[in-house]
Amino acid sequence: MSQYQSVPKSELDESQVRELEEWEISQGPLSVLQQAVRNQSQVLISLRNNKKLLARVKAFDRHANMVLENVKEMWVETPKGKNAKPVSKDRFISKMFLRGDSVILVLRNAA
Repeated sequence: MSQYQSVPKSELDESQVRELEEWEISQGPLSVLQQAVRNQSQVLISLRNNKKLLARVKAFDRHANMVLENVKEMWVETPKGKNAKPVSKDRFISKMFLRGDSVILVLRNAA
């Protein structure tokens, strides 16, 4: 597992690459998503468009593409005009595919 970390993937055979990728998912940053899938727990995802998603992760890949369920999308809108106050908005989405390149941060729910 960690013995392959310093070796370029091009020099590893297929089973060694698979073993290294499994180790990276279980021990690396993607382990947050793996635990969320296993425990069916919620995560808070911050996106590049300043929206946030509170959802359950059903599946993910190495690019942080995700299949999400029971998604609450939250954002803030600022109306035009003088003395306009920002308004918090949200909506519910039952199922969603999220492309990983829009993800900035993934937090697991402490509950």
